[in-house]
Amino acid sequence: MTFDLKQHLAQRGRYIEAALEDVLDTRVLPGETARPDRLLAAMRHGALNGGKRLRPVLVFETAKLFGRVDDGVLKAACALELIHCYSLVHDDLPAMDDDDLRRGQPTVHKAYDDATAILAGDALLTLAFDVITDEAVHKDPGIRLTLSRELSRAAGLGGMAGGQMLDLESEHRDRTEAEIRQLQAMKTGALLRFACRAGARLADASDTDIDRLTRFGEVIGLAFQLADDLLDVEASAETMGKATGKDAEAGKATLVGLWGVTKTRAELVRLQQEAERLLAPYGHRAETLAALAGFIVSRTS
Repeated sequence: MTFDLKQHLAQRGRYIEAALEDVLDTRVLPGETARPDRLLAAMRHGALNGGKRLRPVLVFETAKLFGRVDDGVLKAACALELIHCYSLVHDDLPAMDDDDLRRGQPTVHKAYDDATAILAGDALLTLAFDVITDEAVHKDPGIRLTLSRELSRAAGLGGMAGGQMLDLESEHRDRTEAEIRQLQAMKTGALLRFACRAGARLADASDTDIDRLTRFGEVIGLAFQLADDLLDVEASAETMGKATGKDAEAGKATLVGLWGVTKTRAELVRLQQEAERLLAPYGHRAETLAALAGFIVSRTS
């Protein structure tokens, strides 16, 4: 039987969506005073509006590769998705990318207002660290601490937030290939790298395996950004569910802009081949991860 990645992602997506629904419900947790209705609604708007759920799926599938599939892995995956969703809410703000649509729906600041969107992003970010420190994530508190630290570094100054700053500074100015690679490894790659590394760590994989899956995460992180930049050049707004052509309009530095489409597509092929080599030692057990690498390279939205 041929593996159906689309169906698999849809099933995993429903699983993750249900877990996020549980995290973002109305019950007040110990230590909380209240959950304001408008803020919670804005958080749910930003986190429960579909999407590929690629990052949490990578956590889940990487942990599964090494034999662990349970609610603790799902919680860690949700923590990462909360970080990703917060970043989208803030990226869409007028002071950043100024987008009106996300996944075909009004962005949070459009559906609510700028101040509520800022608070929703802040709350999603902080909730992520509540979730990843849950005892169910791993029986060893040292592992939970390591995961929290690595998630913080992937999301913060030296990772995603820092990469976004470098991206903003790149508007209407030339950047070298090395500079663009660095900002993209931070802005986009850091969370994808964390997803694969965290999944292996959650399943108590060996240091060698953690390093191998970390590199796999780096490879698909670059591939994801290259494919995203190609889509910004070639895809329609209807296909993407958001505005396209904005990188060129903003004068942003991208490898597609530096290399052109032909070289970028060749690099995507090379990255997919490297990803497959990294997974080769795991044989058929890595079928889903290999399919995900192919999906990232050839995605159309």
